[in-house]
Amino acid sequence: MLISPAYAQAAGGAPGGFDIMTIVPLILIFVVFYFLLIRPQQKKVKEHREMVTNLRRGDRIVTSGGIIGTITKVVSEGELQLEIADGVRVRCARSMVANLYARGDEAEAEVDEKKPANDKS
Repeated sequence: MLISPAYAQAAGGAPGGFDIMTIVPLILIFVVFYFLLIRPQQKKVKEHREMVTNLRRGDRIVTSGGIIGTITKVVSEGELQLEIADGVRVRCARSMVANLYARGDEAEAEVDEKKPANDKS
């Protein structure tokens, strides 16, 4: 009952040596993750940061809570004052702005289009 020579032979490759083929799949997985997940997320964050820094008075925005309003005042570097209804103003953190509906000039034109022609206000 001796062990056959096939089982006694060492596995292919140098024992204790470094095999590059074991690391190649990990590198490929990281590259795929970078291009499919990390890079698009960084691009999205950069676009949001630019949009938030370019907000100004008169812009119509949507907050991350779903509130739609018009910026009436930029209180500070991190806060905005929004008018969400006639005479109803709230303060909002600048970072909580989720989307920009229209710039100030476009928002005024949109409101003018919705007014009836016989309205004298």
